[in-house]
Amino acid sequence: MRITRELLLRLAKENTEERAYNTESIIAAYLTGSLLSEEPLLGGTTDIDLVFVHNIPPALSREIKALSPDIHLDIHHRYQKEYDPPRSLRSNPWLGYELYAPQLLYETKHFFEFHQASLRAGFDEPKNILKRSYTLLNTARKIWMDLQLNASGSSPATIHYYLKSLHHAANSIAELTGPPLSERRLLLDLPARTEAIERPEFARGFLGLLGGSDLDARTITEWLPAWESFFSFATEATGTDIRIHNARQAYYKSAIAEMLKSENPLTALYPLLLTWTLSAKSLPENQIDAWESVCLIIKIGGEYFESRLEGLDQYLDNIEEMLEQMLQAQGFDISEIV
Repeated sequence: MRITRELLLRLAKENTEERAYNTESIIAAYLTGSLLSEEPLLGGTTDIDLVFVHNIPPALSREIKALSPDIHLDIHHRYQKEYDPPRSLRSNPWLGYELYAPQLLYETKHFFEFHQASLRAGFDEPKNILKRSYTLLNTARKIWMDLQLNASGSSPATIHYYLKSLHHAANSIAELTGPPLSERRLLLDLPARTEAIERPEFARGFLGLLGGSDLDARTITEWLPAWESFFSFATEATGTDIRIHNARQAYYKSAIAEMLKSENPLTALYPLLLTWTLSAKSLPENQIDAWESVCLIIKIGGEYFESRLEGLDQYLDNIEEMLEQMLQAQGFDISEIV
């Protein structure tokens, strides 16, 4: 099947109409994510990111539904009160951009029109941009502090927490010039965002904190069979993170393969390491040797973890210093932002 943006948009509309017709609690639905861009495919695969807004608390917060081996729906269910008060969304780094310019697919009672109008007023003001960036940075810092106080060794749960802090840190930078970056495309898109603020060292630093400075495409390619095995087993395990879903294996695998063949093969490292770690979290400790070996090779596991936390600490400090300089340039006081 030839996958085009037009086909994907039609599938988004058809699935939304069917779900809204059969679910009385849905009061709005919109399309977000990569399908809003002109090139939504990566490695010939993509997801269709839909958000359904309900007038009662939804039973599920997120669900994955396969449409074909290369396309799946990634549906987020939100309670309408998550959007109140609408003005607060101006400083929300996730919901703010999500609601700022999606494609509306369904609406009742002018929910979308009212909330989006309130959100957009002042959304691009420097104060709100800096608030969103600080929100992400403070989350990254809180995770770092939790790791300092509570980390035990470098288990999959601990490494996942470390990667989560890194993701928030990277997006505190990205938020200064646009929407937050997705996990699959993070290392593809981060360099352009750091160039936009004339701080390219933040992209290099991020890769260094992943242990990617001394890697090459051949080494990462050799890890793929073990990664795929972990992913497959984890989809059958109880309590696995929803991102490790059998409908998403090709979504990650094809993207990683394409990145490994590109001019910048190390862009594959973040999605591979994240999904491998999420998979390892669901498996018994005696079955994660391959993952542990990779963590030692890239020096984020075992005896190296403490030094990685020190590096993360410095990385967060550098971002904070940059934001403080921006605050001063705009004439803001930190109390106005956080």
